[in-house]
Amino acid sequence: MRVLILGKGELAIKICEWFSKSSDYELCSVVPVIPEPVWTESLSLWAKQNNIPLVESGHYKDLDLEEIDLAMSVFYDKIIKSNFIDKCKRIINLHNSPLPKYRGISPINWALKDGCNEHGVTIHEITAGVDNGSIISQIKYSIYPEFEEVIDVYKKSLKFAYVLFENTISIIDEIVPIKQNEEEASLHHFSENNLLKERRDFTKEISLKSMKEGR
Repeated sequence: MRVLILGKGELAIKICEWFSKSSDYELCSVVPVIPEPVWTESLSLWAKQNNIPLVESGHYKDLDLEEIDLAMSVFYDKIIKSNFIDKCKRIINLHNSPLPKYRGISPINWALKDGCNEHGVTIHEITAGVDNGSIISQIKYSIYPEFEEVIDVYKKSLKFAYVLFENTISIIDEIVPIKQNEEEASLHHFSENNLLKERRDFTKEISLKSMKEGR
């Protein structure tokens, strides 16, 4: 089964490594987020070191594949359009929230801003909407807004996300996805980032410094 990974960072790399070692899958290409964030490992570098075909532009539209058995987004930064979704026999996303809560960007930041005591990670079908596809699997965990920073929860989420991935991928064809409850849905856009204030960045200190400097 031919697999495509779109995304960034150490979690995307770990998932790529899992697929590349599996006898049931062929990791046929990688589409990284470009520019790559400097605060995490480079997916592009990993692909080059392991001779995996790479879309250096970082845009899925530049992918030269007619048909894909499985595409998986791991913190990819672009909305995937219907014409590409239709090329994939199956296309899924790993989203850093307990969907349908916190669709869109910065889900951890918003959960801490809202004082939540629980967060989660979800694997769901990709549709033309924003993080609204049917849920395949989900894991929830405790968070502590009274003392945890965004970076703390982010690091925690990577561990839970990989556990969720490993426990899902082996039985994914047997799972019946469940539609999201739209009444429980919430969605945040980039234009709202200024409302996060001290939760805008990885730490309160960095966030407040950025606010002071008008960034």
